[in-house]
Amino acid sequence: MKFIEKYRDRESVQRCAAAIRATTTKDWKIMEVCGGQTNAIVRFGLDTLLPPGITLIHGPGCPVCVTPLELLDKAIAIAARPEVIFCSFGDMLRVPGSDGDLFGVKAKGGDVRMVYSPLDALKIAQDNPTKEVVFFAVGFETTAPGNALAISLAQKRNMKNFSVLVSHVLVPPAMEAILSGETNQVQAFLAAGHVCSVMGYHQYLPLTQRYKTPIVVTGFEPLDILQGILLCVRQLEAGKAEVENQYIRVVTEPGNKAAQELLKEVFQIASQKWRGIGSIAHSGFALRQAYADFDALNRFDLDISTVEESDICISGLVLQGERKPGDCPEFAKACGPDSPLGATMVSEEGACSAYYRYRRHSMERGE
Repeated sequence: MKFIEKYRDRESVQRCAAAIRATTTKDWKIMEVCGGQTNAIVRFGLDTLLPPGITLIHGPGCPVCVTPLELLDKAIAIAARPEVIFCSFGDMLRVPGSDGDLFGVKAKGGDVRMVYSPLDALKIAQDNPTKEVVFFAVGFETTAPGNALAISLAQKRNMKNFSVLVSHVLVPPAMEAILSGETNQVQAFLAAGHVCSVMGYHQYLPLTQRYKTPIVVTGFEPLDILQGILLCVRQLEAGKAEVENQYIRVVTEPGNKAAQELLKEVFQIASQKWRGIGSIAHSGFALRQAYADFDALNRFDLDISTVEESDICISGLVLQGERKPGDCPEFAKACGPDSPLGATMVSEEGACSAYYRYRRHSMERGE
């Protein structure tokens, strides 16, 4: 980002925080959906600049964290096969399955490779025609177009040794699941700017109308987030419920039409299980029948069904905004980056990971 320092300017941040304090007359609970926003809030201490009446609730917007446990077990089983080169973004390698992780497979001799793009995995498949190359396609709508492009190119090139293990989740259905829950406390949302750069924000209009809840599309720098909170508070104080776009330098209402068309070509909407949360209707992408040959689950015979989560890990409650990392008795004890009990301690977008890096010592001092 050009001139990133202006979005972290101390005086501008302090002025925006002062405006929030001056505007707030009631108690409000605002959820930031994206784990990247959670990371920034904890890293820069933005929540400490807010008035006591404003509570920030951390949302489920970490795709690594919500990838289903049984799908991780399937990824591990596929990666352990001698004929397979398993490719993944780095943040998936340490996510614990029910018995180990992808790094463990690599340590035992499995060909597990970290890549920076699905096109890297496609190139590996071209260079290794005798191997089955599998890419772990994880993410929200942000990463889905790149994965769709790789699949489309693989079909055009008639590549028989490339497939994907799909775990794409969609933001609006998750927000609706939160709003419709019996224990919901969220009164406004900060929506993820990078998702909206692809999908636009017209899809949030029905949510604001149905649940009378303000939604503000927000970026990821300190000033972005505080401006998003200020816009939420102004709506809440005025009794309004609208979609606003704080992230105007990146996001437009219609979004990226070319990317959306590619997604429609390759994927279809499907119900999806979210780790620690459960199944949410119409909240994921699945490959269309025309691309079923590139579905790794169709290529490998896997006998892995539903797996139970650890009963001592509260990451599911953290993802739903019902608990914070410090509420877990195992935080920074049995659970840490080197021995994570749940995915929220692994990913940089996970709330537990952010609290461990930036708040652990102050929490230990009781601050």
